[in-house]
Amino acid sequence: MAGAPWRHLLPAREGRSRRLGPLKVVFLVLASLCAWYSGYLLAELIPDAPLSSAAYSIHSIGERPVLKAPVPKRQKCDHWTPCPSDTYAYRLLSGGGINKYAKICFEDDLLMGEKLGNVARGINIAIVNYVTGNVTATQHFDMYEGDNSGPMIKFIQSAPPKSLLFMVTYDDGSTRLNNDAKNAIEELGSKEIRNMKFRSSWVFLAAKGFELPSEIQREKINHSDTKNNRYSGWPAEIQIEGCIPKEPS
Repeated sequence: MAGAPWRHLLPAREGRSRRLGPLKVVFLVLASLCAWYSGYLLAELIPDAPLSSAAYSIHSIGERPVLKAPVPKRQKCDHWTPCPSDTYAYRLLSGGGINKYAKICFEDDLLMGEKLGNVARGINIAIVNYVTGNVTATQHFDMYEGDNSGPMIKFIQSAPPKSLLFMVTYDDGSTRLNNDAKNAIEELGSKEIRNMKFRSSWVFLAAKGFELPSEIQREKINHSDTKNNRYSGWPAEIQIEGCIPKEPS
């Protein structure tokens, strides 16, 4: 019969299939054991955390670590860089807006400011002993109402030799500022006192009885301008800061 010659091969193939059957079973068992053991290891390696956290941890593997800059150390009077040990640190900030009070900081001590309750409308002045670094007196003088130019002149004149005088404005410091008061401040080295206008922001550092180094920032002014004011009816606050060399011992 046609095709009869290949029939004698069937028993051989069936024999091989019977012999491979157990091998397949063994292979499947080994594959199952490997899969189980891999799952066990993965469960041990991943911490006990929500699935989302675990997925995030796996995703983050291999990412570059983020380097964060260290928080800068706070300096005296909030300077960016420290003053040398043989100098005094100072920072003068004018008022700016109804809720932005003036501040005078010296050697990291707030001499005048809202927290102390000793700053008010007008010109605020602090007197410091240059030799010891101790504050001598603080006072504010209303230059919008009342005649306070005379008392301010006496206060300035009361500063003994070797004194530092720090002056800052809050609100208006010019309306009642008379010519004699301008002369007294001008004698201390002010270049801007005669340029003061209504609500001008002004800060000034003066030395009485000695000279400050020429590189020391001593004065700054900013005028009210309805087109450019930062606050309604108020110019932006201004500040000066620096390091004053101490008296050689």
